[in-house]
Amino acid sequence: MPESRPSVEPVVDASAAPYPALRWEVYGLFSSIDAMDVAAVVGMFTDDAVVRFANQERVVGKAGVQQAVETLFSGIRGLSHAVTGVWLGSWEEGEVVSVESEVTYTRLDGVRLAPLPVTTTLRMTEGLVKDYRVFMDPSPLFATET
Repeated sequence: MPESRPSVEPVVDASAAPYPALRWEVYGLFSSIDAMDVAAVVGMFTDDAVVRFANQERVVGKAGVQQAVETLFSGIRGLSHAVTGVWLGSWEEGEVVSVESEVTYTRLDGVRLAPLPVTTTLRMTEGLVKDYRVFMDPSPLFATET
């Protein structure tokens, strides 16, 4: 695990404009991710959740989600999301929330990267995330030069 954690600012005030549609569950998820709180993040997924980050293989189930989250968090010092858009829709099991944001990573070597654009699509069921897809190019995070 990283030695130091970033101070965490809320992603967005879920009750304030311009993103009042950002459900409290999704707000809580992004806040937990930015706090690098593995247990809180994993607790927001269904037992049979599916996660796919960028072009990596998808993981299935809470154990897979936990391993993926731990792997990500162990490879960075911190991250923070700035939400730039929220779209709502539906699927056969519930609501779909698409969150456009810019994520700023701090690598283990202390280098803070310029914000990277990302869109996250969450398929929700009964207030939990059943399907989580992150669309981004994470290559700057692993680049040897900044």
